[in-house]
Amino acid sequence: MSTTLVLVQVLNGLQLGILLFLVAAGLTLVFGVMDVINLAHGVQYMLGAYLMVTASAVTGSFWLGLPLALAAALVLGLVLEWLVIRPLYGRDHLEQVLATFGVILFVNEGVKLVWGAGPRAIPMPEALSGSIRLMDGLNYPVYRLALVAAGLAVAGLLYVLVTRTRAGMLVRAGASNAPMVSALGVDIGALFAKVFAFGAMLAAFAGAMAGPILSVEPGMGDGLLILAFVVIVIGGIGSIRGAFVAALLVGLIDTLGRSFLTDLLKLVLSASAATQAGPALASMTVYLLMAGILIFRPRGLFPAPA
Repeated sequence: MSTTLVLVQVLNGLQLGILLFLVAAGLTLVFGVMDVINLAHGVQYMLGAYLMVTASAVTGSFWLGLPLALAAALVLGLVLEWLVIRPLYGRDHLEQVLATFGVILFVNEGVKLVWGAGPRAIPMPEALSGSIRLMDGLNYPVYRLALVAAGLAVAGLLYVLVTRTRAGMLVRAGASNAPMVSALGVDIGALFAKVFAFGAMLAAFAGAMAGPILSVEPGMGDGLLILAFVVIVIGGIGSIRGAFVAALLVGLIDTLGRSFLTDLLKLVLSASAATQAGPALASMTVYLLMAGILIFRPRGLFPAPA
């Protein structure tokens, strides 16, 4: 287990954590503000990747395609909120789960009709191709470092937006007491629509940025959605700070566990037993962490103010 390998996996864990944060941030805002369980958030991540495939092909440029893909994701988020989510306000969570699960099935089949069932790819921007030397024996892809930097920048901007602006104040107030905010003259329906569309755009941004390094294919957001729910449970529902910290924790624990847990178990178990137990335990680590958080801090590490 070399220092170089550990550093590479730490960077990979940070990259996964950033993608999880971009997905979980919108999910926790929608759940915390609107009290809506949106299982379709994963397909919004997938749609961001597919929209980026088309936008980059039409414009011939990653940089011109990105804002077009995000604008399209924002519009589709508004349409989805109007058609599906708005009738679910105040309804039972089971109805929300069933309705948004139906959206997953519909969109997954829709992308197969539009883009085909085979995997697609987003071209790597030339300015971010290649590798950079971090230390002796370690060259790391520039694009992956740029993805981490972009995610950190979005996290900073999102924190400022939520905590330092009037729009953020309304979002926090709506999460605490939506009827009172509505009574004060705020169009709570428009506020909810904007929050949902903004969350959809964040998920789409994650998908668009992941496209050059991951395969763009139907169902690509399903596994990430499960981890995003783990993130918001660990961080605290409705908490942007909690989503950020929990996403990095989950990304690092999941990546490092899958890379090194088998080797660590070989220190106390036989090689055959460690080989069998390692992958199984590695896939359980983040869920064990979630269980521990639920036992000792049921509202999460950084719960949103009640």
